[in-house]
Amino acid sequence: MLNPTLTTMKKIVFSPALLLLLIVLLFSSCSPITLTSWTNPKENKQIGNVLVWAMFEKLEYQKPFEQYAASYFNSKGFKALESLSFLPPGKKQGLESLEKKFDSLGVDGILVVTYKGTDKSQSYIPPTTTVYPDYYYNYYNYYNWGYPLYGAGANVVTTGGYWVTSSVINLEANLYSNSDNGLLWQASISVDDPQYIDQTSYQIAAQIYADWAKNGLLKGTGK
Repeated sequence: MLNPTLTTMKKIVFSPALLLLLIVLLFSSCSPITLTSWTNPKENKQIGNVLVWAMFEKLEYQKPFEQYAASYFNSKGFKALESLSFLPPGKKQGLESLEKKFDSLGVDGILVVTYKGTDKSQSYIPPTTTVYPDYYYNYYNYYNWGYPLYGAGANVVTTGGYWVTSSVINLEANLYSNSDNGLLWQASISVDDPQYIDQTSYQIAAQIYADWAKNGLLKGTGK
């Protein structure tokens, strides 16, 4: 499961204009993401569509992750489906049943994402004090004032003097071929201080897609 500190957002239906605005807002507040990948040299398959399967313990994390990851892939013209649209949550499926389902969906690849834990660290923000004389708040007084002399009438602003806890969410992503269940690609993903699982999922999907394209895993790209 993902870190309980992540904030979820309810699923709503977006108009095209609102969706475009949402995408802009998502990338205006990105969490730093690190992705380290490996491509299986024994496989030479490429994929033209994918099933996104977030194997998280909590449905409140799985659903938005799959929704927003699939949304990004589809925005690139790369067909993506959400596992929750076809696999009931909380019910274990047998291999034969899964293979029949994936074949009926016509997917080339299955992207499985799992949670690998959270690393936390603390850092101290020391206090800093800044003195703003009264003249600072009036441009004409500032213009007339000639010498940096802090005295009576100054405004003192102190910031800092507290501890900050940082969290790094660790995920693992595996891309499997539907034709033979072979592992095509694997990645370790770290996200620094994510705020919303929705926007984080979209950003992760963007990095995954770019890495697939770079490694020639997408149909129509060299390999």
